[in-house]
Amino acid sequence: MFFYFREQINFQSVNKSGESCQLHFMKKIIVIGGGFAGVQFAELLAAKSTDYQITLLDRNNYNFFPPLLYQVATGFLDVSNICYPYRRLLYKFQQISFRQGNLESIDLTHKLIKSSTGTLSYDYLVIATGAETNYFGMEQVRKNAIPMKTVDDAIALRNHFLGQYEAATREPDREIRKKRLTFVVAGGGPTGVEISGMMATLKKEVVPKEYREIPQVMEDTRIILVDGQKAPLSPMSISAQLETKRVLENMGVQLLLERTIKDYQNETATLSDGSTIGTYTLIWAAGVTGTRFAGLPDSAFGRGNRLQVDAYNQLKGIDGVYAIGDTCLLTDDPAFPNGHPQVAQVAIQQAKQLAENFDLMAKQQPQQPFRYKDKGSMAIIGRNKAVADLTFPKWHLKGFFAWMAWLFVHLFSLIRFNNKIKTLYNWTIAYITRNTSMRLIIGKTANNPELSASSSKDL
Repeated sequence: MFFYFREQINFQSVNKSGESCQLHFMKKIIVIGGGFAGVQFAELLAAKSTDYQITLLDRNNYNFFPPLLYQVATGFLDVSNICYPYRRLLYKFQQISFRQGNLESIDLTHKLIKSSTGTLSYDYLVIATGAETNYFGMEQVRKNAIPMKTVDDAIALRNHFLGQYEAATREPDREIRKKRLTFVVAGGGPTGVEISGMMATLKKEVVPKEYREIPQVMEDTRIILVDGQKAPLSPMSISAQLETKRVLENMGVQLLLERTIKDYQNETATLSDGSTIGTYTLIWAAGVTGTRFAGLPDSAFGRGNRLQVDAYNQLKGIDGVYAIGDTCLLTDDPAFPNGHPQVAQVAIQQAKQLAENFDLMAKQQPQQPFRYKDKGSMAIIGRNKAVADLTFPKWHLKGFFAWMAWLFVHLFSLIRFNNKIKTLYNWTIAYITRNTSMRLIIGKTANNPELSASSSKDL
């Protein structure tokens, strides 16, 4: 028989003279997922309270910064610029331990979680797993498109993107070459806009100089952005949408709006209006969904497979289990009755509030409901080109000033100082030289650029 102890004795409360020792029973918290929400919650709670022992479980051994994945994918940043190992990140917090592994199931009755690396007991469980790519049930799209959610995805896209250019240098048939040099991006949100703009920048400033063997390379290279709305960045202001549309078109990005991708196989993307595009590359940035976990009842999941939580981020009807960030659906905030947008600021603010509430809980004081303070949104389009909708003050920025604001916010949002310095250095070199030296094909596709997108995803 196995016994799982839910309390750990802490003998660290000894005075300087060593004359007394106070026993301290610490509640055990398991945090699933080390993204914005998970790391913020663990660090803030450990800094506030000595009443909890925290275990962070994540499938990777590093934290990464999702908003800059597209710059890794296009070779403007190295992986190390946006990643940081958890053990190095958390070593100063004696109350936090890290375990690498995948969550497999949750046992609500016995308060256990089963992971790929073992079973753990908990007093409180905090789910902060973010969201995963939503293919809307299109199996061929899932198999053949390249998503943009993880570091592996970004490396796979970089390998594939560069591999198509290398293959095009050897391709005598112009029609096949044009399909290799046609890059379709599905989804007009920030990720779709930013990667389209970055690829258009590479087409203008890098491709004609470095791929001189390809006849008519500028003419045959196409970046196509497909989105179901009337303009890209539909959640932002009309001003930001129109500016984004204008800038992308001026950069040479072809916009196919008010239509969506319905199928992708045999190097052909089929759109909702029946038209087709011949391409070896479909980049999928069209939607996200929550993850379903074995052991949680179906009633726990709401729209988009998001976990339904109350105003305190506790799962409705399930004591001791909480969800924060993209994976949760909180409809008790009066200003957001349909739930909050799945953006980093929501995750960070929920993590902060939940850490404060756990501290209040330990002190037997009333907890505070979560209320989101929307600071605005922004997206970069290209060199000196961006849009930003700020809430306080209510400003709409575009062009160089929005671009500088985007750089400042994202630079200082990176998790550690050395990440900030390396990223600033790489951005500065790329800005001055209009080029980057990190366009490297590394991994399974390094010696076989003929691999399809679905193969490169298995990095």
